[in-house]
Amino acid sequence: MSNNNLFTRKFATGFTLIEVMLAMAIFAIAGTAILGAADTNLRALSKLEQNTIANWVVSNQLVEATLNKQWPPRNNKQGQVELAGIEWFWQQKVIKTTDKNMRALVMEVRLNEKDKNPLAFMMTYVVKQKP
Repeated sequence: MSNNNLFTRKFATGFTLIEVMLAMAIFAIAGTAILGAADTNLRALSKLEQNTIANWVVSNQLVEATLNKQWPPRNNKQGQVELAGIEWFWQQKVIKTTDKNMRALVMEVRLNEKDKNPLAFMMTYVVKQKP
């Protein structure tokens, strides 16, 4: 074997610059996609947590309203309550029904008092108690 052939064989076993740059580009694209997916997952999880707590608040307020013996229930009653370290704004709406001894009770919960759409709402019916 010639001396020149040994030199070529010894140093020709590594990656070329183009191969290394291509591998880095592939890993960069994959890393960006993974970070994007993780960010989307975190945002969805945060929204899900917020909606779950809002549903707890609306459920609690609706139970409290149905336990009230006042007839007819007070319309457009509103207030605020703290749950999970967050201040929630709730509003109670009373809707007349075809039965004069029954009312529909709608409870809405918002994160900000001035929000147009509620994060959660529930409806139930209350019946006039007989004396």
